[in-house]
Amino acid sequence: MLLLPATMFHLLLVARSGPARLLGPTPYLPGLEMLWSQRALLLWLTWFGLQVALYLLPARKVAEGQELKDKSRLHYPINGFQALVLTALLVGLGVLVGLPLGELSEMLLPLAFVATLAAFIFSLFLYMKAQVAPASALAPGGNSGNPIYDFFLGRELNPRICSFDFKYFCELRPGLIGWVLINLALLVQEAELRGSPSLAMWLVNGFQLLYVGDALWHEEAVLTTMDITHDGFGFMLAFGDLVWVPFTYSLQAQFLLYHPQPLRLPMASVICLINAIGYYIFRGANSQKDTFRKNPSDPRVADLETISTATGRQLLVSGWWGMVRHPNYLGDLIMALAWSLPCGVSHLLPYFYLLYFTALLVHREARDEQQCLQKYGRAWHEYCQRVPYRILPYIY
Repeated sequence: MLLLPATMFHLLLVARSGPARLLGPTPYLPGLEMLWSQRALLLWLTWFGLQVALYLLPARKVAEGQELKDKSRLHYPINGFQALVLTALLVGLGVLVGLPLGELSEMLLPLAFVATLAAFIFSLFLYMKAQVAPASALAPGGNSGNPIYDFFLGRELNPRICSFDFKYFCELRPGLIGWVLINLALLVQEAELRGSPSLAMWLVNGFQLLYVGDALWHEEAVLTTMDITHDGFGFMLAFGDLVWVPFTYSLQAQFLLYHPQPLRLPMASVICLINAIGYYIFRGANSQKDTFRKNPSDPRVADLETISTATGRQLLVSGWWGMVRHPNYLGDLIMALAWSLPCGVSHLLPYFYLLYFTALLVHREARDEQQCLQKYGRAWHEYCQRVPYRILPYIY
């Protein structure tokens, strides 16, 4: 809870420093006057309120979640992509009437500070709310009895007020859309400083916008992820969704604003190809899994080989999921590499996301393996024998 905010502020400060050393000391410690800003507070609250309002708009679809302990299923509005489009329209209108979008890049420190305070306060609210939640509403891992541990992991699985689901809302809305808005502000600022955005900045913005747009277009798929079905909603996810994602995932664009990198068209084409390969694997694997979960008889997946389990569910052992156990993670990591390459190879800092995401996915894969072993038993052992590699074929 202390190291993550400290790491984020270190990255924000180092990205704008001359040496831009990931492993070097922070160039300076900002005073409270640099961190606190009433304007930043108002801007963050306006942003959060806008995304709440867009969440509450009528959805093109309402989806059912996974079955809970009490055999009930929650309902979720599928309107994340609609929120992205409406946000883009509102920002575009604002720019047309003179909104200084580029100035957002100069407010990242106070905005990150405000968002961090909000994450702590929000997490405290979630912890207090969970004290009166029924036992059936608690998450498997967030009810240890250790208040600090439970505050971090989150006690309640699906904290709600009426039909407003806090975890589902935060998972894909304020942080992800905020990430692409910060990227856009950095692109605008670069255009104002240098006359036009660099090719490297265009690539980073385009790649990451594709990723966010894909996540929101396939929003329903998040309902089967570990974050929604297993993890409680506490500081870990609240800080990650609201603070870590927008302010650290935009690190490549931040780096390029202060450290422009030359990028020729041939190399840009190679980087685009790498990103396309990663996206093809990522989307293909996720779509195959989601299609099979919804309808195993669908012609697109009906011919895939499976292993039956004692739970009645089936494990895919062909197609993407016969190549490695987590092909979607492989696609994610290839895309992460493509996002960093436009920043050149002279600095390690832009590759922080790739290093961090590798550690995150390896850790998550280990958690997946443990849960699947407990859930599927002998069938999971058979699957591991049939598909020996976890993420990277013939290596890991």
